[in-house]
Amino acid sequence: SLSSVPFQLLLHLTAFYFVFYFLSTFSMIIYKSRVLSYPDNRLASDVGLLLIMAALETLRLFCGMKGNLKETEGYVVANLFLTGVTVLLSVYFLTWQSYVLRADVIINSILLVGYGLGGVMAFITVARFTRLDFHSR
Repeated sequence: SLSSVPFQLLLHLTAFYFVFYFLSTFSMIIYKSRVLSYPDNRLASDVGLLLIMAALETLRLFCGMKGNLKETEGYVVANLFLTGVTVLLSVYFLTWQSYVLRADVIINSILLVGYGLGGVMAFITVARFTRLDFHSR
């Protein structure tokens, strides 16, 4: 079996962490909209981007888990691509949203570390799958 146990564990860990991340970020957006003068158009875009990020994260986790367990490169490559997109969204919430609190910096930094580790593990997993395909020809 070529599937990666550490990659699978990291996917599960980031799934649990993302639930915490989503709820924390959503709560902080609500807090900022009540306490600070949050522009309405920016509030809607921040919530919309967070919802898009949650949908992409669900798809990213699905592709990573399915690709790893079925040992198919395509799903793991899709996981890598989606990781790149979710990294960009995380960087948005880390630097470009209307108000960035210290808590935003902390939870986004942890998420980015998880994405970085997941990206490296996904790349190694794809390399292992591809090497097997190359040698079996």
